Amino acid sequence: MRERRRSHRVTYNAVINIDQVYNQEQIIKGTREFPVEILDISKGGIGFIAKEELPLNFYFNAKIDLGNGKQFYSVLKIMRVENVEGGYNYGCEFTGLADILSLYIDEFEQEVSI
Repeated sequence: MRERRRSHRVTYNAVINIDQVYNQEQIIKGTREFPVEILDISKGGIGFIAKEELPLNFYFNAKIDLGNGKQFYSVLKIMRVENVEGGYNYGCEFTGLADILSLYIDEFEQEVSI
């Protein structure tokens, strides 16, 4: 099978702070923090597993910690949800990721690959 991803993916475990889950019509969850296991991260998006169910095609504000004091905030769109043992596997797309944040991810990829 041909790889369709546009960016290299890196595996990483962390906690994402999620602030509001919403679409254009409604907000379904307010500010809260819950643990997730990040499966991969790239400039295009992030894949993670969480116990909490989040709806497809909704957005959320997230705080992501890459370690070494590099944290950033981004809006993510839930593009894929798969029910897995013990939770849900998500594929999310960054929306409007700033260039400096893309550089953080590039640096992180290099550190993890070493």
